Amino acid sequence: IRGKKILITGAGGSIASELCRQLAIWEPAELILVGHGENSIFQIMLEMGQTLAHIVVHPVIADIRNLSRMQLIFNTYDPDIVFHAAAHKHVALMEVNVSEAITNNITGTKNVVEVASTSNVERLVMISTDKAIKPSSVMGASKQIAEMIVLNAAKENGKKFSVVRFGNVLGSRGSVVPIFKQQIAAGGPVTVTHPDVERFFMTIPEAVHLVLQAFSMGVGEDVFLLEMGEPVKIIDLARDMIELSGLKLGEDIEIEFTGLAHGEKMSEELWYEGADKQPSDHPEISRLVSDNRLVGKELEDLIKKLQILAEKGDEEQAVILLEEAIPGASISTNLPPDFTAV
Repeated sequence: IRGKKILITGAGGSIASELCRQLAIWEPAELILVGHGENSIFQIMLEMGQTLAHIVVHPVIADIRNLSRMQLIFNTYDPDIVFHAAAHKHVALMEVNVSEAITNNITGTKNVVEVASTSNVERLVMISTDKAIKPSSVMGASKQIAEMIVLNAAKENGKKFSVVRFGNVLGSRGSVVPIFKQQIAAGGPVTVTHPDVERFFMTIPEAVHLVLQAFSMGVGEDVFLLEMGEPVKIIDLARDMIELSGLKLGEDIEIEFTGLAHGEKMSEELWYEGADKQPSDHPEISRLVSDNRLVGKELEDLIKKLQILAEKGDEEQAVILLEEAIPGASISTNLPPDFTAV
């Protein structure tokens, strides 16, 4: 990292902004912060200007779906390293915005990887999710295709392009902990989808630290898995947060079960059964030697078909195509007509 020019997509997000903080410690030559939302880029710029003023930082407002804009950015700043964190991540929202999930998570990733492949980029790391495995949601399916794009590019160009896959991070925007905090502050109820639903959790700084460790080990076509420990029951998390707030469940505040949202699973997986999962040089990171994925022309044809369907707004056919193409996928877009609030 020291002395390198590093470009981060989705730079205003929870993971990427922490990447900025941790990367700055290793004295890169420059950080190029690419983001679509000007306010989030402004916030991380403000923070870095106050605490990390010695780092040269370039704020770039851009949409990764715009290929010519991506080419111009890479030509202008000539990055050595890319961390690709830009993505739509909200499961329920992407279930009713299928075209956006495809154009942002798939086309956007294709653009970034394509430009990085033909430039001086030495390494690229894509941030992925456990929801990409046997996806039950459009978001998860789009991230699985994005993984395939990165790994296929590494296969074709011989560059050190890799994927780091992990579960939920505590405290990220829109995640369960901030929502529970707001609900507790408002006097409840605290809403949990199902009494048995569980998720893997890790803190944002810990996840980013391990992403950087995995990045340093990448040799190309790597899928790294962060060891997330045992999954946590969401109802236990809710009870703990209520107690830590000094309240008594059943007296001061209630828990209300709302039912699983469409596209949500009871529990998540980090790899396909039967995949060759091996230890790495770091005790908290595993490497997948083999994984189910499309390559070459088959992948290229799939992406083209998905892009055409997204442009036409034919979301039903897009979901059918995603479900057919991804092993173990079970995607449903039969959302209730009253889906107007989270």
